[in-house]
Amino acid sequence: MDNVTENEMTLEFLSKSNNEAFARVAVAAFVSQLDPTIEELADIKTAVSEAVTNCIIHGYEDTQGIIKIKCKIFAGSVHIEISDNGKGIKDIEAAKTPLFTTKPNLERSGMGFTIMESFMDDMNVESIVGVGTKVTMKKLIKCNDELCSSIGE
Repeated sequence: MDNVTENEMTLEFLSKSNNEAFARVAVAAFVSQLDPTIEELADIKTAVSEAVTNCIIHGYEDTQGIIKIKCKIFAGSVHIEISDNGKGIKDIEAAKTPLFTTKPNLERSGMGFTIMESFMDDMNVESIVGVGTKVTMKKLIKCNDELCSSIGE
């Protein structure tokens, strides 16, 4: 752990659709130590859901693999890294375009990255075809008075 990280956790699970809810709740439970508002927590849970669903649907497609989540808390913010070792993304900029989808036959809107970007303060996508994809997101949690005074802000 580096000297600015206040807390961190790592989670690994199979790329099964029923694990998407597990990932949401696990990250929400970890972030709860920052005392986020209901809205902040909902934003984080939605972004995590979108990232995990992308790993399952697009990264691993019809195969099964491991999805990794790393969360770090520091300076009143949470940094979330969600990665897979799936097929990767050929064109990240195209994939980030609203309504872009490689699965038009599924009931998906092609809004995953757009939703992640709008609900989080920062979002970055790294991907190598045949190696996998990593989505890194950051959310600043508005500090309540009691928490701020306890961490010296």
